Amino acid sequence: MKIVTAHQMQELDRRTIQEAGVSGQVLMERAGAGVVAAMETRFAPLKGKTVTIFCGKGNNGGDGFVIARLLHRKRAKVRVCLLAQARDLKGDAKLMYQRMGKEAGLSHVVRAPSPDRMRHLTQRSHLLVDALLGTGTSAPIAGLYEEAIHTMNTSGIPAIAVDLPSGIHADTGATLGTAVHASLTVTFGNPKLGLLTGAGVDHTGQVEYVDIGIPHSYVESMHIPIELLTPDAIRAWLPTRRASSHKGTFGHTGIIAGASGTNGAAALAATAALRVGSGLVTVATPASVQASLTAGVMEAMTLPLPETCDATLSRQALPRLLTFMQSRSAIGIGPGLSTQAETVDVVRTLIAHCDRPIVIDADALNALAGQTDSLCTRPVPPILTPHPGEMARLLGTTTDTIIRNRLEVAQDCARMHSSIVVLKGARTIIAHPNGHTSISPTGNPGMATGGTGDVLTGVIAGLLAQGLAPWEAARSGVYLHGLAGDLAAEEYGHAGLIAGDLLHYLPRAITHVLHVGGAAPVSVGTHGQ
Repeated sequence: MKIVTAHQMQELDRRTIQEAGVSGQVLMERAGAGVVAAMETRFAPLKGKTVTIFCGKGNNGGDGFVIARLLHRKRAKVRVCLLAQARDLKGDAKLMYQRMGKEAGLSHVVRAPSPDRMRHLTQRSHLLVDALLGTGTSAPIAGLYEEAIHTMNTSGIPAIAVDLPSGIHADTGATLGTAVHASLTVTFGNPKLGLLTGAGVDHTGQVEYVDIGIPHSYVESMHIPIELLTPDAIRAWLPTRRASSHKGTFGHTGIIAGASGTNGAAALAATAALRVGSGLVTVATPASVQASLTAGVMEAMTLPLPETCDATLSRQALPRLLTFMQSRSAIGIGPGLSTQAETVDVVRTLIAHCDRPIVIDADALNALAGQTDSLCTRPVPPILTPHPGEMARLLGTTTDTIIRNRLEVAQDCARMHSSIVVLKGARTIIAHPNGHTSISPTGNPGMATGGTGDVLTGVIAGLLAQGLAPWEAARSGVYLHGLAGDLAAEEYGHAGLIAGDLLHYLPRAITHVLHVGGAAPVSVGTHGQ
């Protein structure tokens, strides 16, 4: 599903109206009907509920008038808070206001209300609808609109945002001074970039997508390099398992990980590779770590290796590691390796000589800081999986800089280093060297805990071992990893979620994608590792 900017969405609307012959009124009716349908699913029954709809004077307000009329049909108690006078309305918004008046009357409409009047209305409501501002807003929010947003946010009542939360920039996700905190956002046509980046992630709540009839060919004809991952896309990439399959059919994953005190990272990565279907997994690890690792992951094999006095991989391990990599289908390197100087040299040498598909994470990324030339000469693009702190060290900048510019940083890093970059965080970004970019809707705040990144390394490496191309493996791995976290959170909640919980839910995530499908809703959360 292509992710669009405000300008791109406006162009799609224009073409649909002028070339496909679908009137603006029809698009507005479809949008309003989609919002009401989403409200019914989330907040049923609507009958008898008091719903206050905050409407601006533009097309977003026009959608609000449609919603008011349709809610009236469902016997909800509707109040419309219009932040303008009726004479200020124009075009389709004016027409929808008139239709609402003919069907539901205008006695429930409060025009240009005072702040006290807005507070009085919200206090008596079960639900609020934000139909104030649309995708074209870029100026700071002020005046009556600022008061309305403040009133909604401080009411404690669930708010449903129409297309996007008012006050969120449609392209950057930045707040324009203030913005609605929605429980549910119902967006039309294609996802807007601002719903998936910046502060937009914290303001949208659950996101539902409504098809309002924009021809698919119009979307495909535009140069839109950013997409939202969907179950339908992931399903097409996952390996099939024939009845005649054996363990060799699904590849042999090599995990280079672990040190004294961090053997859990190696265990998580190895188990994750097994849980996504890798036929065989072997962990290369310091000799003193092997016993505890074997006890924790009985299904994986281990290769004990020479170690430093700090119980990390030593230079004497290099010959065996180089042979180890040559006999594996794919490699995951980094979890728990440490930044001990000798081990760092080992890691740099391994990456420079590895001709297998490889996932580079954690301390392997730290080892590459200032030494990234080897990434650009590899026959197969490596997959880098940094969190913002690791990305900052890799690029020699600050974590705040990375967080403020996640999309651009991921795209630039992928291009400069000829690598596939998985920049972890709220709405993980996957960037290809050619500029194509995917954003995953899965993941939640419970995943902001130690070890979940090690699980992701194993997931992607396990998919690579089964023959997926790096670009498909990275996108599939991120989606399944986040979905496993979402399924786990349904049982455990967010606060108590731990990385090991994801391991139990990875098979269920795969089953969900293969057999359930359908576009998954986007839920607010920090997909942290």
